[in-house]
Amino acid sequence: MVRVVVPFRGSDGKSRLGLGPVFARAMLDDVLEAAGAVGATVVAAGPGGQSAAVSAELAKLPPGPVLVVNADVPCVTPRDLLALLGSAPPEGMALVEAADGTTNALALAAPGQFEELYGPGSAERFRTHAADLGIECVTAVIPNLADDVDTSDDLDRLEGRLGRHTAAALAVLRKVA
Repeated sequence: MVRVVVPFRGSDGKSRLGLGPVFARAMLDDVLEAAGAVGATVVAAGPGGQSAAVSAELAKLPPGPVLVVNADVPCVTPRDLLALLGSAPPEGMALVEAADGTTNALALAAPGQFEELYGPGSAERFRTHAADLGIECVTAVIPNLADDVDTSDDLDRLEGRLGRHTAAALAVLRKVA
């Protein structure tokens, strides 16, 4: 069984988006719905941040493949997660890079391959980390995982592809406005 770890900063995690806590939760619900067939664990990112939260959760998992998928990719489908899993080389890792060079998703052959590298430029740091481990790392091109939501413009750009929870929250928001 493949495990899916979804880091979530809580209700205030998307404060710069300015759309309130309900919206952050709606995006998380879309990611969890996609991951449901595989088995998802929500990780609350605490004072140590996203990397520390993911690292702590992965330390609890048994050996075997694991996906780490950010909570702000509300277009993701189960097929996208299977594509990510399938793109990882045997005993290696795959990553999905966002347009800004951060990392939106990882496929790891084992939880111990993770390193606390999130933040600006993290995709390149994960590739370097894989090389340091002596394992292959591929960059998977999966648009629904690459497209994260950080701004209102992102929502406008992705509107026709948003998951049902995010689309419903957006519809309510637009009615109120």
